[in-house]
Amino acid sequence: MPVPSPAAAPARSAPPAHGAPTAGALLVVGFVLLSLNTRVAFGQIGPLAPVVRFGSATVTVLGLLPPLCMGLFAPLAPLVRRRLGEERGLLWASVVLVAGAVLRMLGMPGLYAGTVLVSTATAVVNVLVPVFVRTRFPHRHVGTMTGVYALSMGVGSAIVAALVAPVAQASGGSWRLAVGIAVVPAVLAAVGIAPQARVHRPRPAAPAPGTAARRQVVRTPLAWSLTAFFGIQTLAFYTALAWLPSVLIASGTGRTAAGTCQAIFILGIAAGGFLAPVLAAPRPDQRPHILGTALVSATGFAGLLLAPHGFPALWAVVLGIGLGAGQALPGVLYARRGTDHDHVTALSTTAQTGGYLVAATGPALTAALHTATGSWAAPLAALTAVLLLGAALGLRAGHDPRR
Repeated sequence: MPVPSPAAAPARSAPPAHGAPTAGALLVVGFVLLSLNTRVAFGQIGPLAPVVRFGSATVTVLGLLPPLCMGLFAPLAPLVRRRLGEERGLLWASVVLVAGAVLRMLGMPGLYAGTVLVSTATAVVNVLVPVFVRTRFPHRHVGTMTGVYALSMGVGSAIVAALVAPVAQASGGSWRLAVGIAVVPAVLAAVGIAPQARVHRPRPAAPAPGTAARRQVVRTPLAWSLTAFFGIQTLAFYTALAWLPSVLIASGTGRTAAGTCQAIFILGIAAGGFLAPVLAAPRPDQRPHILGTALVSATGFAGLLLAPHGFPALWAVVLGIGLGAGQALPGVLYARRGTDHDHVTALSTTAQTGGYLVAATGPALTAALHTATGSWAAPLAALTAVLLLGAALGLRAGHDPRR
């Protein structure tokens, strides 16, 4: 991978040498706490919906808002990076996440508005994390730390997804306390990343390089390939996150068991999210990993379509592994295909802007197809097919033409 040029990222003050071990520990702990929080709020609605009787329209809108907002607001991240740097940008995004998590507890209008706020902050985190990893960790650890990010993200979501239904039932069917669980990891994330913002203070950077890089990147086949792979994988991810419990219940799985399968699904996301970057980052060619990711994801959907009754937990974990890999692998592709920090930021912003806007259609289109056919068979078949299409379109992103 090319060595980033000195002008590629804002200059930084070096951390004090006498505190290197402590600073390193704070860096890892803060990064893990930030990662644990990143998808917590988005995994709550699926398991809550059958318990508190959220209607189809509510589940659809709350499933659509996160990817839609992350696509619309991903372009904010380069501006945040130029003004604040990665560390302070991540801290302020974490503070906004806390505010959004609190707002989601304040009735249905608050649930919608808070989801928009959380999604906007997450859009900034999504773009900044690949640059943060490449900047703050040695090159040989990029894959591992990208995997730690995805693993922690999945574990945090799984824990909260497993808790929301029991908390709602224990509180007499109220969803407010259940969604309020997300406030705890949000606060921990802000506290954990705060020391990094204090130690590393960027000097102001000229805006021109980032703007020029984004304009150039949008015109490249690499950016389109990354966007297609990320967008289709993310479409399947948010569709499964919103509708998996409903699919399982319709096939005869009990409500409690469906909630458990949702937690298993999210644990699978954590496992796949860790394994994919660790396996892919050391390799010069990630095309086999792109194909493998799509095939595993498609197998999970095909299993739910063809044999949902006997093995719901198996298909949930297989689907989770595939879709978790699909969420983490693009981070490796940004870092491996990017030539410097501005290029990585531009690739990440472009792919996530377009990809999340594509993904936002998933929950709504799935609901419409289910309503039109009266069955989950057509949506599951369509998702299986579109994942294979995404793999074909994404192959260009896995190949480094410089080698």
